[in-house]
Amino acid sequence: MGDHTESVRVEYDPTVISYEALLQHFWEGHDPTEGTNYRQYMAAVFFHDEEQQQRAEASRNALAASVGEKVRTRILPVKAFTDAEDYHQKYHLRQHRELMSEFRRMYPRDADFKHSTAASRVNGYVGGFGSAAALASEIASYGLSEGAQNTLLSRVRRFPGG
Repeated sequence: MGDHTESVRVEYDPTVISYEALLQHFWEGHDPTEGTNYRQYMAAVFFHDEEQQQRAEASRNALAASVGEKVRTRILPVKAFTDAEDYHQKYHLRQHRELMSEFRRMYPRDADFKHSTAASRVNGYVGGFGSAAALASEIASYGLSEGAQNTLLSRVRRFPGG
């Protein structure tokens, strides 16, 4: 267990969101001044090239200056990325029987489900990330039945900021 770091690979369209915006979201999503002795749970930004490294380091340095503390989040090169087992994919969504039933209908193969943008988006919403207003603006594109859409909207409205 100690020879890997649990992480998320983000594939993004830079015409939609910038690398800096992703970094900002990352820094806001954890306490970068907190460290750990466990490789499995360390906080890190993994970069693919020198430009990403420089931009990540600049954002880290700006954050350290603004908080006045050492930032312990590491900035490391990507060496390899291994997908988690299928049963770990879309974890929050998998806990919701009605919505999973809809996605299983649309994506009977695990590989298709794992790579579905709609399933990724719904997983985030079910996990408490995103507002009801944002969901309402895109929910029609997910291919869900009206009942599943209502269930999802109702769930998201229960979260703080929903």
